[in-house]
Amino acid sequence: MHRRFISTGASAGRATATWFLLALVLWGLLLPETAFAEPDAATLIRLSTSVLKVEVMRTQGGYSLGSGVVIGADRVVTNCHVTRDARLVSVLQGGLRLPAESQQVDAYHDLCLLHVRGIEGSRAVALGSAGRLTVGQVVTAVGHTAGAFQGSSGEVLALHRMDGARVIQTSNFFSSGASGGGLFDADFNLVGILTFRLRGGNAHYFAAPVEWLARPRIDNEPAQQIGPLARGELAFWERLADAQPTFLRAAALEVEGNWRGLQPLAADWTQLDAGDPEPWYLLGLALSRLEQPRDARIALECSLAIAPDYAAARSELQRLALPHDSQPETHVAGNSCRH
Repeated sequence: MHRRFISTGASAGRATATWFLLALVLWGLLLPETAFAEPDAATLIRLSTSVLKVEVMRTQGGYSLGSGVVIGADRVVTNCHVTRDARLVSVLQGGLRLPAESQQVDAYHDLCLLHVRGIEGSRAVALGSAGRLTVGQVVTAVGHTAGAFQGSSGEVLALHRMDGARVIQTSNFFSSGASGGGLFDADFNLVGILTFRLRGGNAHYFAAPVEWLARPRIDNEPAQQIGPLARGELAFWERLADAQPTFLRAAALEVEGNWRGLQPLAADWTQLDAGDPEPWYLLGLALSRLEQPRDARIALECSLAIAPDYAAARSELQRLALPHDSQPETHVAGNSCRH
């Protein structure tokens, strides 16, 4: 059994393993299962000056394309998996091809800050906050796909806690070449960097939170010459399953419908972070699918006790609002919530 996470750029790489491991495919995204949605023309025109095409000449030959967002004068952020195998990186601005002179690297979070002389500061986007997003909020994803500037309208589906911020899961479709593109709120503030997709299902697109750009990690890293990154410098989502954040391991199990695998993982997660509503919701979801409705209700109520506006937990709880059943009641986390 394999789980696959797919980058949205054209950078290459692959790793496979058995059960609970991910098959990493870094050659771009397959066609979407849902129709492509485009934001209005005015939105695209406004964002096109700030989200640029990134062209990579690879050490092994050939070229690959990605996207990048201008966040300051001479500063363009992209995904490190876009530039990982680079011999030369250029940013295309209108009819100009501007070479990146160096980059600062936060490989674990898949964020690389390119230093590109000639990028005007007036093109810089305003930085928003992934932490202020809410589930259901409308967002716009923009990037360069197959050489064309494209956008996708969608909504926030989930916000996953990680390293002091929230990885954003949305319904926005983005495809090959969009890695490093931008995710924007309704006020055109940058809230995330388009990064990867979990294959299987229609709505498993993930963006790195903009808060990671302000982390001392990338700001304090010395600038390094453009060139291949050291082997082993994999992003959190590219690593073997046991080295990934719990939310990604849980997401893979949920997509597969592996409820027997998800139940113990979510139960352990509630003990590690009882104040996070997500593991309680996933525990309730798994128990519900395993036909243990009473325990499922307890877990879902724990999720809502922490976050009353957690729409997914409330929806699942409402689905379980069935007539009294005769199943013996057992215990979920001591039949109580710690938060």
